[in-house]
Amino acid sequence: MDYKYLLYVEKGPVATVTFNRPEKLNAIHRETWFELRACFRAIAANDQLRAVIVTGSGEKAFVAGADIAELAELTPTEARDLSALGQAVLDEIAATPRPVIAAVNGYALGGGLEVALACHMRIASETAKLGLPEVSLGVIPGYAGTQRLPRLVGEGRALELITSGDPVAAAEALRIGLVNRVVPPDELLPACERLAGRIAQRGPLAVQHALTAVRHGLQGSLAEGSLLEQNLFGLLWSTADMREGTGAFLEKRKPDFQGR
Repeated sequence: MDYKYLLYVEKGPVATVTFNRPEKLNAIHRETWFELRACFRAIAANDQLRAVIVTGSGEKAFVAGADIAELAELTPTEARDLSALGQAVLDEIAATPRPVIAAVNGYALGGGLEVALACHMRIASETAKLGLPEVSLGVIPGYAGTQRLPRLVGEGRALELITSGDPVAAAEALRIGLVNRVVPPDELLPACERLAGRIAQRGPLAVQHALTAVRHGLQGSLAEGSLLEQNLFGLLWSTADMREGTGAFLEKRKPDFQGR
């Protein structure tokens, strides 16, 4: 797949998507959203993939935010439409049936942090800075940052970050649960690749259903989520992967999952 503002690479069962506007610190604009949507729709349709890594080109930024030059020219209706577009694309990333790991390699601000929040896991470089600075421009986050951030770190911490607009360093992001892990800059992609590789060795249907159980379960009550888990748990007992996994364990060998 060829894109103008993204780089896409497949390495075995792992795909890497790289924001590629280094001269703009990988800032997102409308065309980037369209490419990102096309890219993740292709990923969702590719049954050979087992995990996805999302990162930014260059050493300074994951995604430094939205393209302010574009935002400044919008009418209120256009601003709402752009917000709706970005939210819809990030919803598709969150619904990707393979785990998506954000490799946060620098600034992840505004729309950049919102992209990372839509990913299922986040590993940050020690040099990363993460925040939602929109209030300093007289606006609020528009790509579901006000919704995903409090669900991840809690209401109080989310409101502090959103209303102050202050970014946090990687160590603080780890302390408050915004990222899963912090590693040295030269270890970031290798760490993400190792995690993606481990995931790729697991039962793909089990991983997919685990994503579904967690994502949908968080949207309802504990009872509703538990019922969903029961149904997915039972459904997996009809799969060849379950028979292969349990058989391999009993036979003391490595399983050969086929995603069936």
